[in-house]
Amino acid sequence: MKGFQDRLEEYAELAVKVALNIQKGQKLYINADIEHAYFVEIIARKAYEVGAVKVYTDFFDPSIERLTYEKAPEEGLADYPDWKINMLEEMVDEGGALLNIYAPDPELLKDIDPERIALSRKAAGKAMKASRYKNAETNGSISWCVLSVPTQKWAAKVFPEVDENKQVDALWEQIFNTTRINLNDPVSLWKDHLHLLQEKSDYLNRKKIITLHYEGPGTKLSIGLADDSVWKNTQFKTKDGVDFLPNVPSEEVFTVPHKDKVNGTIAATKPLNYDGNLIENFSLTFKHGKVVDFQAKKGEDILKHIIETDEGTKRLGEVALVPHNSLISNSGVLFYNTLFDENASCHIALGNALLMGIEDADSLAHEELIGKGFNESIDHIDLMVGSRDLNIDGETDEGERVPIFTSGNWAF
Repeated sequence: MKGFQDRLEEYAELAVKVALNIQKGQKLYINADIEHAYFVEIIARKAYEVGAVKVYTDFFDPSIERLTYEKAPEEGLADYPDWKINMLEEMVDEGGALLNIYAPDPELLKDIDPERIALSRKAAGKAMKASRYKNAETNGSISWCVLSVPTQKWAAKVFPEVDENKQVDALWEQIFNTTRINLNDPVSLWKDHLHLLQEKSDYLNRKKIITLHYEGPGTKLSIGLADDSVWKNTQFKTKDGVDFLPNVPSEEVFTVPHKDKVNGTIAATKPLNYDGNLIENFSLTFKHGKVVDFQAKKGEDILKHIIETDEGTKRLGEVALVPHNSLISNSGVLFYNTLFDENASCHIALGNALLMGIEDADSLAHEELIGKGFNESIDHIDLMVGSRDLNIDGETDEGERVPIFTSGNWAF
């Protein structure tokens, strides 16, 4: 069996060679928790070995983030510095790559006033939406990736029954399992896996699905798809023709829903960790695309603030299909981390849609894009709605009803 350090090296190699696909002469920007410095060092070394010209790092401390929400005046929370946007736009202009190591503490902002969280979130969202970086990210024209590395607080939430000194090791083991690192030649296995996801998206595109019908416990929902929407897996191609993978792990195929054609009620099947607060046992009701009712047993005030962020967060920007029979779901672990939990479950997203989900989106005027049903927002929030009890049928442009998911898994 491979030792821990060997697997750590392979995980970094997967990030550099497959997910980001770093090219000779390319710059890499890494954003990470200060707990992740040891892993960032490995990533930097791997990047330089394949020809990166420069690796930049930006470390943050979650305890300072909480302190800011507790103590900063409102004008501080509402501030998002221009230099951050300028840095990201410079990376876009230079064809750089961006790695975000995402490992949230699910209770970091517990008991913080939701109004203060919303104020800061809106400020960041507005600044990012107006930037060239956000456009480059949503249309996939630059390589970027989100992956996770354990922190003690995250591991303690996932494995409260495990000895404190072994919790991080237990979480690492699950990350290695669900990202195929524990298997032989994970890079080749990932390429095979992405090929299978491409076959699923190709099938759905051939069928020309225009509406999805969801049925399950607490769920009866129809989702009309945007005009000229296309199904994608999560391997994208930059403007320079370089393949990259924005999420590790990745088990989904996705497309763009029509912002005005969602009707019915859908129940979440996993908690949502939103900015260090948990929202649990919740549901949303839509009419003509808009959320008209919602409820949650825990975190309803946080859910309310999400929906009221702007007009776009009242509507859907993504629909993604993930089989219940997948590595992450089969682990039986609730990660309290959307990156993992959304890849264990079919999910939908409130907020901004992804440009690559519309055919030839880059050639369309803004008015044409909106006319096709594209949703715009300063935010994008994934909600997990899949389970072994979920059934999804597709309706084609010719009125044919096509089974897509039966009992939570692919029907074809």
